[in-house]
Order: sequence, then structure tokens, then C-alpha cells
Amino acid sequence: MAAEQTCYEGSAVQSFRFYLEHSGEHKAILKRIPDILPGEFKRIAADKSSLDVLGVGSGGGEVDVEILTMLQSTLPAVPITADIVEGSSELTDNFRALVAKSTNLQKIPFVWHIMSSEDYERQVKAKGDMKRFDFIHMVQMVYYVDSLADTIKFYHSLLKNNGTLMIIIETADDGWDTLWKTYKKDLCVHPITEYRSSSEVIACVKSQGLKYEEHIIPNSFDITECFNPGSPTGERLLNYMTAKDNFYESLTPETRAGILDLLKNKCSTEKDGRVLFSSTMSCILIHA
Repeated sequence: MAAEQTCYEGSAVQSFRFYLEHSGEHKAILKRIPDILPGEFKRIAADKSSLDVLGVGSGGGEVDVEILTMLQSTLPAVPITADIVEGSSELTDNFRALVAKSTNLQKIPFVWHIMSSEDYERQVKAKGDMKRFDFIHMVQMVYYVDSLADTIKFYHSLLKNNGTLMIIIETADDGWDTLWKTYKKDLCVHPITEYRSSSEVIACVKSQGLKYEEHIIPNSFDITECFNPGSPTGERLLNYMTAKDNFYESLTPETRAGILDLLKNKCSTEKDGRVLFSSTMSCILIHA
């Protein structure tokens, strides 16, 4: 899972970065998308003299920078623009710093929208003058929008001819899905009030009659320390995975015990004495 668009500042940013470092989530995405995106970029760019990209909920920009670099290397002669929607000013500053260090990206004009996805949608509709895009990507952010169906409908409406909306999200029936749907009453409070996986996204896409394809991004990470009550690493992981400031104080002893049992026996596999949480993702490409 990834950054919530409106509250990731201060300690929440540190928690998010700790999770990314421990989970290898970005590495898994960046290992898989070179198999998916270059061919898609060539298809999108057919007969176009320039390309406009929109990143929504882009966090610190680590994945966006790689996507834009891949787009440039796939289509070196095609000018690119990039609009970024991200609610966290701290994470946006991180993204800007990455751009400043990347000479190839300095050729791309960026427009920064430091706001939530819903606020961006309201702003665009109020202006009535919609900029349209060839490629829109939403990496690990649809957990936080008010209405999944409305969000997909709106961003799909911003696609140009042959454009693609890419949503990366946890897969159905995997570790995150099992945890959050089993303990929905305890976990779906704030900031996530309704957990979504690839099954909800695909159901929305189908109900809107849109064409899509799905690609799997395998990933797992070590949560062995979560079962050692004295481990700071384990506690930080549990805090992030349950979206609680303090896992041990926020939940009843029965709920904590149930979550730990579920994590070990239904969400993970054991290998060489380590507990590996299954966090496979889906990359869903929705076509204009």
C-alpha cells in the first residue's frame, strides 16, 4: 500500500518510507513494469507528436521518475509534459528533488498540483477546460478516494485517443486483502474507510464497459519481527500495516492476537524460519 494523499506529513512520511524500505514494494514494481510499459507507450504514441502524462497520488516520485525515464528512452524524439497530483507537500518536495538530480527529466515541463485527487477533480470541473492526457497512472492510491467508480470514470474521461489509465493495487485474496477484509470493522476507520483490491477495481471497470488488461507484480516481504513483541521493527510494521499509530494500544488483546494469527497463518508463507507476507500487486491497464 502507499501514501495517503492528504495526511502524509511528518511522522507519517517516516512510517511510509520505513515500510517502502522494508517491503521492497517499489523494487517489485520497477522490476515488472519494463515488461509492460514500453510496448504500451509505443501503442499510445502512434501518430502523436507529443505526449502528456498525469501522475495521481505520486508520493515521493520514485516510481514516477522511472516511468518518465522509461517513456523518454522508449520514445526519445517525442516531447513529454508531466502533471503531478499529490496531497503531501513533504513527499512532493522529495519528488522535486529527484527531478532536480535527473538531467533527462529537466527537459520535461512539470506542473505540480499539491492537493487530493478529489480536489483536483473539483478544480478541473470548475475550470471546465480539461487538459487531456495520453498516460495517467495511479500507483497504490485508490484506497484513499471517496468513490472508486467516480474516480475511475473521471480519470478515464481525461484520456486522449489511444490513451491508457494504469492502476497498480494489491491483488484480490492476497495478504493485504485478507487482513483488511477480515478485520474490516477494526481497520477501516481512518484514513482508509473502505479497503479495495484488484477485484473492486476490475468490477468497476467492467461495470463501466471499459477495456482493460491485468498484469501481475509478484512481491512478498519479511514480517518475522512482527511476532516478537519487543521488536521496534515489528511494531513499526504492524502500525503501518494496520494504519494505527500504536498497534498494541489501539486494539483489544483479542483483536491483536487474531490479527497476528491471521498474518502468520493466512497471509504469509514460512521459509527458512522466516515469515514472508504475500503482497502481490496487480497492474491494470484501462484503455480509452
